[in-house]
Amino acid sequence: MEDINRIELQGQVGHDARILKVGDTTVTRFSLATTEIYKDRDGLTRAETTWHSVTAWQGKNMPDFKSITKGCTVHLVGRLRQSRYATVDGEERIFYEVLAGSIDIVE
Repeated sequence: MEDINRIELQGQVGHDARILKVGDTTVTRFSLATTEIYKDRDGLTRAETTWHSVTAWQGKNMPDFKSITKGCTVHLVGRLRQSRYATVDGEERIFYEVLAGSIDIVE
């Protein structure tokens, strides 16, 4: 049996995509908000927003990164990656990011 690491999200971009050149290719990073609406035990409607850090490399299945702007809705498919780093104080932190394999801008 093969392992699966797949994530599919649709939500609103939190800030204009930061676009960087890495060697001969382009990479972008942006935040994506997804909101789940549900009713609590008392019947009140609640909204829970989760923020995701997204990284994407230019290539097939990618739009022009300049079109990923604050507030636009995007649909993406990718995988989840965990990274570790040490702070200036030497404390270890864990960071999760979505590595997008395809992005569509929803209009």
